[in-house]
Amino acid sequence: MLHSEADLKQALHTGPFHLALRAALSVRGLPLQRVQHHLAGRGIKVGVTSLSYWQQGARRPQRPESLRAVRGLEEVLGLPANSLIRLLDDATVADAERPAGRSYRSLVEASGVVEQLITGLEVPVDGGLHTVGHHERIRIGAARELRGRDSQHVVRAHRDGVDRYLAIHRGDAGCDPARVEVRAGENCRTGRVRWDATTGVLVAELLFDTRLRAGETYLFGYGFEDGTGGPSREYVRGFAFAGGQYVLQVRFDEQALPARCHRFAQTSTGAARSGRSDLTLSGRHRSVHLVEQGVRPGILGIDWDWE
Repeated sequence: MLHSEADLKQALHTGPFHLALRAALSVRGLPLQRVQHHLAGRGIKVGVTSLSYWQQGARRPQRPESLRAVRGLEEVLGLPANSLIRLLDDATVADAERPAGRSYRSLVEASGVVEQLITGLEVPVDGGLHTVGHHERIRIGAARELRGRDSQHVVRAHRDGVDRYLAIHRGDAGCDPARVEVRAGENCRTGRVRWDATTGVLVAELLFDTRLRAGETYLFGYGFEDGTGGPSREYVRGFAFAGGQYVLQVRFDEQALPARCHRFAQTSTGAARSGRSDLTLSGRHRSVHLVEQGVRPGILGIDWDWE
């Protein structure tokens, strides 16, 4: 697959390491033997087989001499310093079959239920996808309830054959997941849906119209119609893996406007909230939003006070 400079920039931003390396080799037009020669000229010895395994994702540089070779690759391929090493730093917290991430246990209070529902669907937790961009719109109703949420999502596959995405919804206290409607928008359709009545957690399988190859991107839309829970006071999203841009917009009904709104971040559900800042409610559209250009594993959210 031929890559453009834009593809390379995106791959260096979102990873994973092997796709970024593959894109860099493609854009620079350097065969592996030539790369090995350039590295040898810098006193770095690495085999062509190792380089091939690295770009395929079959192996990952881990030993000190291998990490030195990665820094040499950044120079040979004309990449920004630490652009490849950074992706490996993320990867050290994950196993060799998926990108960097944290377990749902550190991100979702009902993590055991989420894991159980996903296990029942027999789908890998990471799903084989990285987020390139995600715009999420939250609607708060006149009774201060979470009416629904809509997502426009762009993902990139990091292995061949990916054809679905698992969307997770957790309503506010009192939510009845059996009454929550899953809406599949463009480029996907609803597959299996599982929920847990005690925690209000719902997991929906969204089926793509095609099977993706490693490195391919896919855009799809989906949403949840809720309105079954009590007053809503915040919306949070947990990120198990590093990704691209995330935009969260919360819109309020004109009959239920909050007194104050704030954005925040957390490393996990039990950690202190950091990066808190005030958000000003827009006039005509009655909404607030946050934008995160390069998502890291952890939690982002917006909370609000009713009085």
